[in-house]
Amino acid sequence: MVSTLKKAPKKVAKKTKVSEKTPPVPEVKPRRKKWDVSRHDWVRYQRYGTEESRQVLLNKYIPLVKNVATRMAMGFPRSVELTDLINTGVIGLIEAFGHFDHDRGVKFETYAVPRIRGAILDELRALDWVPRSTRARSREIDRATSELVNVHGRAPEKRELAKHLNMTDRELHLAIDDVSSTNMISLDEVIYPEDDNRQVPRIETVTDRDELSVLAEIEKGELRSFLVVAMDRLTEQEKLVIALYYFEELTLKEIGEVMTISESRVSQIHTRGVMKLRNMVREKFALTG
Repeated sequence: MVSTLKKAPKKVAKKTKVSEKTPPVPEVKPRRKKWDVSRHDWVRYQRYGTEESRQVLLNKYIPLVKNVATRMAMGFPRSVELTDLINTGVIGLIEAFGHFDHDRGVKFETYAVPRIRGAILDELRALDWVPRSTRARSREIDRATSELVNVHGRAPEKRELAKHLNMTDRELHLAIDDVSSTNMISLDEVIYPEDDNRQVPRIETVTDRDELSVLAEIEKGELRSFLVVAMDRLTEQEKLVIALYYFEELTLKEIGEVMTISESRVSQIHTRGVMKLRNMVREKFALTG
């Protein structure tokens, strides 16, 4: 017996179409700069021209000066204070403000930025104690070094650098010596000492290499005591010349006038006395050393 029942058709799940369109990106309005000034502000200043409205405009552009000074400070040594750059930049801002013509359709910041930079650079040049020729030579050496590093992939040798600069080895040595004497560091700069991870001012790491140790002080005192004894072994003329020269700080000519002898004779007595003392010191240290 054949069943008369029909199988129900399978339900096919409908595929949901995914929209290929990306969701709209919300429009981002450009952030208003701190030093943006409306045309209304300028119109009000031009209409009234009061000192108060002028000061209001200048205050609104102070952040522009800080922005320019901060960017410039990144290329200057740490000894250059950002506060000094800002103060000088404000002078450039005031000068730009006095010469600006708003009717020409140029934004004030476009006109002011080069003048702020120029005021800062002029002040730094005026305070720079290094001659411009030395600064130019320093930039020339740095540029040549960078070019040779790009070519060879390593730091150039002195002869290679001299050849690249069309100099002799001696001229390059003198130029590098002249440039290196212009490098300055700040003692207030915070650094990391080699033996400690703690930040300390550089001035705390400076040591006096001429400071004598306890042993050196003892040796110096012993030498001084021995010289007192050694002086008794000199002649009267030798003792007088050495005493007047080293203790009274008279010149050889003045000693000659005191002793009524010639300057050349004083020089001979001085040389003979110093040689005797030197030989006695050598013998003493040879015996005790």
